[in-house]
Amino acid sequence: MKKHLLSLFALAAMTIGGPAIRAEDAKPAAKPIKVLLVLGGCCHDYAKQKDILAKGLAERANVEVTIAYDKDNSTKHLNTVYDNADWSKGFDVIVHDECSSDVKEPETVERILAPHKKGLPAVNLHCAMHCYRTLERPQTTPWMEFTGLNTNHHGAQLPIAITFTDKESPITKGMQNWTTIHEEQYHQESILPTSKPLATGEQGKDKDTVIWTNDYHGTRVFSTTLGHNNETVADPRYLDLVARGLLWSVDKLDENGKPKPGYEGATKSASAK
Repeated sequence: MKKHLLSLFALAAMTIGGPAIRAEDAKPAAKPIKVLLVLGGCCHDYAKQKDILAKGLAERANVEVTIAYDKDNSTKHLNTVYDNADWSKGFDVIVHDECSSDVKEPETVERILAPHKKGLPAVNLHCAMHCYRTLERPQTTPWMEFTGLNTNHHGAQLPIAITFTDKESPITKGMQNWTTIHEEQYHQESILPTSKPLATGEQGKDKDTVIWTNDYHGTRVFSTTLGHNNETVADPRYLDLVARGLLWSVDKLDENGKPKPGYEGATKSASAK
C-alpha cells in the first residue's frame, strides 16, 4: 500500500504544471553582447556620459558593458586600454567615444584599427570622428576610412534639426525627426562610397550627414556625430539610436528595428512607445 501511494505521489509531481520539457527542447538564454566602451580625452563630460551610455544601453539591449575611461582631458593622450596589443580580445563590439585628435602615430592608429579590419564591429560617437589625424586635412585618414566620413571642424552650438533620410533601415525604422538642444554639428568634407547615410542635420545654413553606417573591409560600423552635451546623450531618442546601431553592428537587430529574441533590454525604448 505504501509503495502504491508513493508511486501516485511521484506521478502527481511529474504531471503538475503540464507535460515535461525535454532537454533537447530547452533553449539556452542568449549570452550578453560584450561591449567595450572607450571614453576620455578633450572637451566632453565623459565622467557622466560613461554612466549614461552604459545604463542606457543595458536598458535597451542584452549587453555587458566594460568601461575604459581615461580621465586625461587633453587631445594628445592615448587611452591606456590601447597599451595592450590584445586590447579588444573577448569583446563583441567596441564603442569608440574618445576625443584624441592629436594622437597621430600611424603605428598606434593601426593597432586600434587592426581588430576592426579583421571583422570586429564598431560604434563611433561624436568626437570619435575627429580622432587620430595622421594626415593633414582634408585628406581621408586611415581612421576616417574606418568611420566612413571626412570631418575636421564644427561651428558654434545651435539646435540641430535631424531628418531621417533612410526610413527603411532597421536602425531608423519608426523613428521620428527631432530637433536637439544647442549642440555641436560636425561638418563633413566628404562621405565615403562605402558609407550609407541615414539622417541629416540642419543647423542654420549648414546641412550635414549626422547618422550613417559604413562597410569597413566587410566589418559593420555605425556612426553618429551627435552627442556632445549630457542632455543629448541622456535623451531617450539618442540612446535608442545608439542601441539600435550597436545591435545592427553585431547583427542582432531585426528588420523592424527590434532586438532579435534574447537580445532585448530591461525596458522599452522611447521609439517603441
